[in-house]
Amino acid sequence: MRAAVLHEIGQDKLEVLDDVEAAGFGPGKVKIRVRATGLCHSDLSAMAGVLPQPGPFVPGHEGAGEIVEVGEGVSGLKPGDRVVVCWLPACGSCPACKRGQTQLCLAGFLNAGTPNFKRPSGDVFGFAGTGTFAEEVVVDAGCAVPIPDDVPFDVAALIGCGVTTGLGAALNTADVEAGASVAVIGCGGVGISAIQGARLKGAAEIVAVDPVAARREAALRFGATKAVSPEALADAKQSVTGGEGFDYVFEVVGRSATARTAYENTRRGGTLVVVGAGAMDDFLQLSMFELFFDEKRILPSMYGGGDVLRSYERAIALWRAGRIDLEGLITHRVPLADINEALDQMRTGAALRTCIEI
Repeated sequence: MRAAVLHEIGQDKLEVLDDVEAAGFGPGKVKIRVRATGLCHSDLSAMAGVLPQPGPFVPGHEGAGEIVEVGEGVSGLKPGDRVVVCWLPACGSCPACKRGQTQLCLAGFLNAGTPNFKRPSGDVFGFAGTGTFAEEVVVDAGCAVPIPDDVPFDVAALIGCGVTTGLGAALNTADVEAGASVAVIGCGGVGISAIQGARLKGAAEIVAVDPVAARREAALRFGATKAVSPEALADAKQSVTGGEGFDYVFEVVGRSATARTAYENTRRGGTLVVVGAGAMDDFLQLSMFELFFDEKRILPSMYGGGDVLRSYERAIALWRAGRIDLEGLITHRVPLADINEALDQMRTGAALRTCIEI
C-alpha cells in the first residue's frame, strides 16, 4: 500500500512509497482504511524533532475512514463502520481516567513506541501511535471511534484533533465567560476552532492575531470581531480593553516567546490558555513576583482539556445545528501523492487545514 514516510527526523520532505504494510494486527486491534486526513502543525513539529517521535515514521494523526478488519476480543466495531481516529485514547483504568481527566491518560503515548508499519527495509512507526498519511493503519480498538453516517470523512478527520483541541480550549479549559474579551494568538485550524468556541460561549470581543493576512481575514468569517498582525496587538489591547489586557488569551503557536506575549496581554486576574504544543527545551520565563502580584491563571489545555469522546459528540452536534463551521476550515485539498504541497501550505500559512484525500 501507499504511505508517506519521513526517513530521518529533521528532513522537511516526505516520500510517498508503495512498499509499506500496516503491521501489528491482532487481538484488541483494528485495521482502518483511511479516507481523509488533515495536516496538523504537530505533524511538522514531529518531523522537525520538536515533538519526540522515533523514526522512520508515517506522519498524520487527524484522520477518518472505515474499519476493514477487527481483531479478536474487539467489541462494538465491525468491518464497514465509519470511524474517526483518536490519537489519545483513554484506557479507563489509570488514575487520570478514574479522576475523569481522560485527556491526561498516558496509554495512548505508549503506542508511539511500537511500530505499526513495516517495509522490506525494516520497521516504520506511526506518529502518535497512528500514522494516517497511509492508505491503511492498524491501531488499538480504542483509537477507532464510530461516527454517524451523515458526517463526511473530511469533517470527521478535523474532529480527530484540531477542532476538538481548539473548541475544547475555549469550552472546557477556559470556560469563557459571556461578555468577556478574548485574544487568540495563532489562527490556523486550531486557533480558528478556539475562536468559534469563544463565540459560542458569548465572548463580546474576540481579537485574532496572526502574521498571515489570509488567516486574519478567515478569522473574521469564523467569529473574530477584530483581526490584527502581531505588531498591532498592543494597539488592539488598548482599543479593546483600554490597555488593561484581555480576560482570556489563547496561545496556539507553541513557543515560549508567543506565550510570554500572551501573558503580557492578559489582564491581571485574567486567564492565559496554552494550547500550542512546544518543545521540551523551550522554557517560558516568569518572575515569582509577577506570578504573585498579577494573579493571572495559566491553564495548559491538552487535547481540548476534557473527555475526548464527549468532545467528539459535542462537535458533531454543534456542526449539525450550524453553530460551528467545519467545512470552511478546509481551505485546500490534495491527494496523498502531493503531500509535500500540503506541507508547504502549512509552513507558509496559506492553509487553515489541508485535507489529504487518500
